[in-house]
Amino acid sequence: MAARANKYAEISQDGGRAQGGRTAQERSVDDWLPITSSRNAKWWYSAFHNVTAMVGAGVLSLPYAMSELGWGPGIAVLLLSWIITLYTLWQMVEMHEAVPGTRFDRYHELGQHAFGEKLGLWIVVPQQLVVEVGLNIVYMLTAGNSLKKFHEIVCKGRNCKNIKLTHFTMIFASVQFVLSQLPNFDAISTISLAAAIMSIWLVISVPHTPCHVDLPCPARTSKILKTWHDSYSTIAWGASLDKGWKSAGDVMKYHPRETTAARKVFGFFEALGAVAFAYAGHNVVLEIQATIPSTPEMPSKKPMWKGVVVAYVIIALHYFPVALVCYWAFGNTVKDNILMTLDKPKWLIATANMMVVLHVVGSYQVYAMPVFDMIEMVLVKKLRFPPGLPVRLVARTAYVAFTMFIAITFPFFGGLLGFFGGFAFAPTTYFLPCIMWLAIHKPKRFSLSWCTNWICIVLGFMLMILSPIGGLWRIIQNAKDYNFYS
Repeated sequence: MAARANKYAEISQDGGRAQGGRTAQERSVDDWLPITSSRNAKWWYSAFHNVTAMVGAGVLSLPYAMSELGWGPGIAVLLLSWIITLYTLWQMVEMHEAVPGTRFDRYHELGQHAFGEKLGLWIVVPQQLVVEVGLNIVYMLTAGNSLKKFHEIVCKGRNCKNIKLTHFTMIFASVQFVLSQLPNFDAISTISLAAAIMSIWLVISVPHTPCHVDLPCPARTSKILKTWHDSYSTIAWGASLDKGWKSAGDVMKYHPRETTAARKVFGFFEALGAVAFAYAGHNVVLEIQATIPSTPEMPSKKPMWKGVVVAYVIIALHYFPVALVCYWAFGNTVKDNILMTLDKPKWLIATANMMVVLHVVGSYQVYAMPVFDMIEMVLVKKLRFPPGLPVRLVARTAYVAFTMFIAITFPFFGGLLGFFGGFAFAPTTYFLPCIMWLAIHKPKRFSLSWCTNWICIVLGFMLMILSPIGGLWRIIQNAKDYNFYS
């Protein structure tokens, strides 16, 4: 295992590392691969990379998940997921250097240490790939939907040509074809920061924004919306709060949207997967931590955990207002993407949709980078291709094209979230870290640590079994009336 993980005898302050036990060729390949090519990150890199990795398409579906779960179960699932995933993320950060002098820079390297060389690879890699590829597919679809919504809002009342969702998805993919050539996490740090800003509060006030000719002037919107011009998640719950107050006299329905008992059960399962989808940052946490320098005196887990805590506070300030306020405002009529539900004020909803696009530009790259690392590692180390631009250009372009094709073929936002959330996100986020913790640290039987981990394992396993059923059911329901490539 020591040959797979990156060892250090001493790490200088500039992030350089001693290369004991490795050949010059191995060092050269590691310095070229995207995950291990740079170790100069600071703790705040951890914060905004984790925010970018976690806050994205998932937060937009939380009000819909609430409409399937109801108030009591919905709040319980949201809160329990936040606590469990923070705990398992802490475990991942701690296990990054579980062996003194060794860094497990990739999820599968930690799995190989816990379960053995071959078994660990087969347990972790398929699940991690499904998560990361699944997220990139959903981000393609999310960006396409938001671009289409932006176009519809801006062109309403004008003689604009109708553009298919397929074409908007291809527009977003064209951006990713270019950005995918950036070499590593440090190279995308500015993009990731910008993406994080799109999803968190902006301290920007534009009270004198001029009126668009066909869009309502900001001065004519409610007092609530006059005071702030924020991120898309803030816009989502703020606009929903405004709508809820204006329709306070209306009778809002909060019972599950489905009518039959069977459909309610399937909807409940799908909602569990949608919540799980919103907590997906674990799949890149070791790769993010790998970019932080580490010494015996200052191990990387300290700045990494500091960044994680900041990120999770920000995540809580996003997820709970969006889920609860938007559900309160729309009840069981809310759509699977809250920004598709909102229509007014038009200028603000248009802005929010464009912010989503800018956010998933960075999120796509954060999740694609570990996939690029795996592909390039196989091409260079196994198939003996020389590391360089041709390998990177062909491999990464082919991957972006693949995710674009799947997103265009199966544009079922809610169903994809429910399916991927349970099928792959539940294992890698909710219980696989606990199993590895038990295998590596071997806590005493029936101790607090032992019991806590087994509770998480049981809950996560149930989530993995039930959620894909609901997600697949939703995809089948949507596909009945869908004309492919329309």
